[in-house]
Amino acid sequence: MEWTIIGMNYLYASLGLVLMYIAYRVFDKLTPKVDFDVELQRGNVAVAIFVAAIFISIALIIGKSLQ
Repeated sequence: MEWTIIGMNYLYASLGLVLMYIAYRVFDKLTPKVDFDVELQRGNVAVAIFVAAIFISIALIIGKSLQ
């Protein structure tokens, strides 16, 4: 078992999570009129689908860039 490969996978996963969080916060700052957290707590399904689409898109972009 190659421990370096396992370590690199954990590093890439951690880096991907950090980049996803940063990208979400940047997108949140670019849309000041919409408070995603409050809308999600209210149960707004449209906002939930939109945020999920953002996460999927960011994950695909980051996944391809880390490959």
